[in-house]
Amino acid sequence: MATPREEPRLLRGQDGNSAALGLSPATSPLGGRRQPVTVSGRRCPALTLGSACASCSSGVAIELALAPLLQRCLGRRAGNAVCPGAPAWPRSPWHEEMGLMLLVLLLLVLPLLLPVTYGLPFYNGFYYSNSANDQNAGNGHGKDLLNGVKLVVETPEETLFTYQGASVILPCRYRYEPALVSPRHVRIKWWKLSENGAPEKDVLVAIGLRHRTFGDYQGRVHLRQDKEYDVSLEIQDLRLEDYGRYRCEVIDGLEDESGLVELELRGVVFPYQSPQGRYQLNFHEGQQVCAEQGAVVASFEQLFRAWEEGLDWCNAGWLQDATVRYPIMLPRQPCGGPGLAPGVRSYGPRHRRLHRYDVFCFATALKGRVYYLEHPEKLTLTEAREACQEDGATIAKVGQLFAAWRFQGLDRCDAGWLADGSARYPVVHPHPNCGPPEPGVRSFGFPDPQSRLYGVYCYRRH
Repeated sequence: MATPREEPRLLRGQDGNSAALGLSPATSPLGGRRQPVTVSGRRCPALTLGSACASCSSGVAIELALAPLLQRCLGRRAGNAVCPGAPAWPRSPWHEEMGLMLLVLLLLVLPLLLPVTYGLPFYNGFYYSNSANDQNAGNGHGKDLLNGVKLVVETPEETLFTYQGASVILPCRYRYEPALVSPRHVRIKWWKLSENGAPEKDVLVAIGLRHRTFGDYQGRVHLRQDKEYDVSLEIQDLRLEDYGRYRCEVIDGLEDESGLVELELRGVVFPYQSPQGRYQLNFHEGQQVCAEQGAVVASFEQLFRAWEEGLDWCNAGWLQDATVRYPIMLPRQPCGGPGLAPGVRSYGPRHRRLHRYDVFCFATALKGRVYYLEHPEKLTLTEAREACQEDGATIAKVGQLFAAWRFQGLDRCDAGWLADGSARYPVVHPHPNCGPPEPGVRSFGFPDPQSRLYGVYCYRRH
């Protein structure tokens, strides 16, 4: 029975009988003395509370080993428990462990035993109505139509090349093997895969004639459904950030297949240095200056391709994945030493804000023309801007000059102002008095804007 310091609490059984539960702050949950009690005129042995009795009236103690939970419910430390007809079980940590295992099992199984009302299933980015294809579509198969039928999605293996501002079609077709007699209602999903740390981007989803576009692709993309089973994606007014890998997914009920299309913009990689000098740009500033020059930060694949085409540059620069690298064709002492093989050297990932280098930019082929403005006099930077405007054009950016040199064969031995305040000139066919014997875009750096030593390169969009 309870001591004078404690009041016994009663646990009522299913038949109304009660069992006294002794509570004592000084008693361990698994310890305590066994004391007999009288319940409903019957004298019963006491149980040590390493467990609780679930059915006292039957005279059989069902040990649940839930003492910790019972303690939380009662808000006090449990002492001796008494149930009619219950034997005094020895205390053991094993009882608690088994009880906790039973509790976890109960929590896992209980949701399966309860009635659940499900909403529309969500899968592959769509909510399914369960009725589009589960009903008989006129072929006698209903929802089991794809049993033994294979869904095939076809996309080109070769990379597609295009240029900024153009329109491009990403081919994608699907079919069934063997062919079906009646058409099926399918769902189409296009998205751009994650690359160089950039997140995946949803592009378009469609069901029949209904479709939805996302983000920067709104108003620029649509499905070409001129032919049966053709779900090719057309992208208009291509932007620099549109290049990459796209996935075309065809979803028929819970069956889906997909294919990849790789899109590359024809472009050129060029190193860019701040007007303040070498290694002055953190990663975010590198992104900004590339954008100002009509370009984006180059990817490793683009830099590697440029190295294969002959790019040799001994200053390290940021790439799109925030690594720092530089391409070397001719190993030499200031560029890693003559003992290293040619290749793309790497400094690895760098802190985007704290570390400072140059940057490698990527500019695509132009939808316009860069030209050297014939003018009777040399110009200051301000006069150069005005002269291009008077000619119905704008002063060219660095990326535009590199693209014109690379794709339009612009070859001029006259230095001219560019939009960033630098003075440069492009050479396709090296000749005397035009600098080094290799083709490239020569630079005079960032001269005094008031000097009248240069002409100007202008850009006019088609």
